[in-house]
Amino acid sequence: MKHIVINFNLMLLVCLLCACNSKPEENTVSSPDGKIVITFLVKEGKACYSVGKEGETVINPSRLGFALNGEPDMAVFEVKKVSCSTLDEVWQQAWGEEIDVRNHYNEMKVELQEKVGEKRLLNIVFRAFDDGIGFRYEFPEQAHLKDFEIMDELTEFAIPQNYPTWSIPAYKGEYYEILYRQSSINQLDTVCTPLTLETPGGKYLTLHEANLTDYAAMNLYPVSGTTTLKTDLTPWSTGVKVYAQTPFVSPWRTLILADDLNQLVNSRIMLNLNEPSKIEDTSWIRPAKYAGIWWGMHLKKYSWEQGPIHGATTKNVKAYIDFAATHHLNGVLAEGWNEGWDGDWVANGHLFSFTEAYPDFDMDELSKYAAVKGVEIIGHHETGGATINYESQLEAAFAYDKKYGINYVKTGYVNNFLDKKERHSSQYGVRHYRKVIETAAKYHIMIDNHEPVMPTGLQRTYPNLMTQEGVRGQEYDAWSKDGGSPPEHTTILPFTRGLAGPMDFTFGTFDFTNSVNPQTRVQTTIAKQLALYVVIYSPLQMASDLPENYLNKPAFAFIEAVPVDWEKTIVKDGKIGDFVVTVRKDKHSNNWFLGAITDENARNLQVDLSFLDKGAGYTAKIFRDAADSHWQTNPYPVVIEEKEVSADTVLDLSLAPGGGTAIILEAK
Repeated sequence: MKHIVINFNLMLLVCLLCACNSKPEENTVSSPDGKIVITFLVKEGKACYSVGKEGETVINPSRLGFALNGEPDMAVFEVKKVSCSTLDEVWQQAWGEEIDVRNHYNEMKVELQEKVGEKRLLNIVFRAFDDGIGFRYEFPEQAHLKDFEIMDELTEFAIPQNYPTWSIPAYKGEYYEILYRQSSINQLDTVCTPLTLETPGGKYLTLHEANLTDYAAMNLYPVSGTTTLKTDLTPWSTGVKVYAQTPFVSPWRTLILADDLNQLVNSRIMLNLNEPSKIEDTSWIRPAKYAGIWWGMHLKKYSWEQGPIHGATTKNVKAYIDFAATHHLNGVLAEGWNEGWDGDWVANGHLFSFTEAYPDFDMDELSKYAAVKGVEIIGHHETGGATINYESQLEAAFAYDKKYGINYVKTGYVNNFLDKKERHSSQYGVRHYRKVIETAAKYHIMIDNHEPVMPTGLQRTYPNLMTQEGVRGQEYDAWSKDGGSPPEHTTILPFTRGLAGPMDFTFGTFDFTNSVNPQTRVQTTIAKQLALYVVIYSPLQMASDLPENYLNKPAFAFIEAVPVDWEKTIVKDGKIGDFVVTVRKDKHSNNWFLGAITDENARNLQVDLSFLDKGAGYTAKIFRDAADSHWQTNPYPVVIEEKEVSADTVLDLSLAPGGGTAIILEAK
C-alpha cells in the first residue's frame, strides 16, 4: 500500500500555528480551514467540550469522563498540560470509494488530573478536520490506576436543537438488521451509531466512532427526553462495559459536519482515525464480483443441510462455476458445504467443522475445476455464534482454505448472542472479530463478515476486511414477515449504515416470484437492482439470483460491466429517504457509472454530467425503467438505449415508483 506524505509534522508546535489556543478557563483547536472550533473547558471541576462551525453552535457544552467499578467516577479534574500538533498527509487505499485520502487535522491534547482522591490521570485528544471532529480518551500508565473496569462512559453530545434523525434501535437481537426510521432526537430509543441528523438548513451531522479496538461499541440515548445524547456502551453479560489495563485508549468519538450529502458520503474522518495498514504488501487483496449458492436457500429450492435438495453439491457448484466463468464473475460462494448444518445449527454451533466437507461436496475436485475455469471458490464459515468452537479451529480452517486456493471467506454469527451469553457488539465480540481478521491476514485471506459489530474503519488497518453485513439486506425480501424492505430503505442506507463502511447487501435479483412466501418479494424494479451496484458500496458484490434467472436477460450486461473498485465517488443529488443519484469513476479505466434510485414515488430528475472530462466524448449506455414500470405491478421491463454525451450534457431521468436508472459512461 502506498503512503504519500505531503506535509508531516507531529512535533509540539506553538499553539497559534496549529490553530490551538490555551487559556486558564478554556482551550480551543480549529480545523485547518478555520471553520470548525472545538472548545475544551473545565466547568465546576467537570470536563466538558463544545463544537461550533462557522459561528454556529453544533454541540453545546457536553460532559466527558467515566464511571469505574468500585472506584469514584473519573469526572472532576484540573488541566495539567495542553499541547498541540498538526498533520497533513495523503495516503492511498488498497481499495475503496476513492484512491487518495487526505488526512489533514489540527490536534489538541489535554492532560487532566483528578482534583481530589488519588489524583488519577486522564488525557483527552481532540482532532479537528475540515469536515468534522474526533476525540478519544487516553489512560496513561500510573500508580493509582492499573487494572480497572469501566461501568459507564459519561460522554455526551448536547445537540442544540431537536433535529430529525435516522436510526435503528440497539439491543434488539437483530445484528443491526432493522429498518431505519426517522425521529426527532428527544423521541429516540437507545440507538446504534452511525446516527445521522439533518438541520433545517439542509446540513448534516453524523455521530459514530472510529478504531473500535478492545472496547465496547457505542450506542446513544436522549437524556430524559432532551436533545442531549448520552453514550451507552454495550455490556458484557457481567454488566461490566469494558475490562481495561493502563496504558489504554478508547475508540474515537466522531462527528461528521457536512454541508451536503456529497460531503457526508465523502468524509474520511473515520478511516483517518484508524491506524495505517499493518499489511505491507496488499497485492493479494482484490475486490471481486461473485455468484453463489445462496438465494436458492432463501427460496427453499436448496437447503444448507444434507438431504434431497442440498445446495452445495459438487454438481451444483460446478454449474455455478461455469456460469461465473462465462459471465466474467470472479468467484462462487458455496454455503452449506461443511459438517454441522444438520438439525438446529443455531443452537448447536459448536458442532460446525471448518475442515470437513459433506460427502457430496468434493473440495479437491472443485478447487481444481475452478482453477481451470479462472474462478475462485469463496469459503463460508457459519459459526452459529459459537465463537469458542470457531477460534479453536481458526488456524486449521484458514490453512485448509489456502490449501484449496480459497482466498475469500464469508463468516457468519447467526445467534442473538455469542457463545449463548455475550452480545456481538460487546468488548467480547470486538475482541473475537479482531482475532479472526488478524488470523485471516496471516493466511492472505479476505473476509466478508456477516452479523458483525458495526464497522468503524478497521479496513484501513486490515484491508483484508473487505465488507460486512450489519444491515437489513435483500435476504429479507425472501422471507420477512413484513413483506420485504420498502422502496425507501435503500435511499436511507448510503447516509446511515453506509457511512460506517462497505455493506454486503446482496442485491441483483431478477426474478421476484416467491412460491414459498408469496406475500414477500423484492420491492424494486429491475432497473433499480442494477442502480444499487453504484449507489451502495462494497468491494465484494454478489450477483445474488439463480443463474437461470439471468439467462437471456440483456440487463445482466450491466452487472457484468460494473466495477467494484473506484477512483472517485460523487453524490450528485439526493434526499434521505426519497432518492439518491451517485456517480463513480472506475479505478482501472476512464469510464464512469451512474446509479439513481427512488422510493415508492415516481421521480423525474435532471443530472448534469459536468464530472466528465472536458472536451472528451462518452457513450452512455442507459438501463432504465419503462414508461409503465412499477415496483408492485410491473417491475421487470428495462429499456436499454445508447446516446453520445459529454461534460456539457444534462440527462433527464425518469424513475418509476420503486425504480431506478443505471448508466455506463464509456470514454471514447
